[in-house]
Amino acid sequence: MRKLLAPAVLAAALTLTACGSADDASTEATADTVEMPADSALAPIDEAPVADPSATATDAPATAPDTTATAAGDAAAGVAAEAVAAAEQDAE
Repeated sequence: MRKLLAPAVLAAALTLTACGSADDASTEATADTVEMPADSALAPIDEAPVADPSATATDAPATAPDTTATAAGDAAAGVAAEAVAAAEQDAE
């Protein structure tokens, strides 16, 4: 049975490879198909740039920093200090 298995697998593999219809294996990997997207991206642009009326061009922030963020940071620092103190008490 094993003697018939190897030739049968080889015949099946050869049959499946013969099903391909490409005459030339290099037709699928031509440089033309790879470079076409790059060529279209480098095409000249005929349109003029348009200003966005909703855009702002200032370096200053739009609003003052939120005071709740500062308060939250201070609270987190306090919690961290309490955790360090508790860890030191447990170590003693």
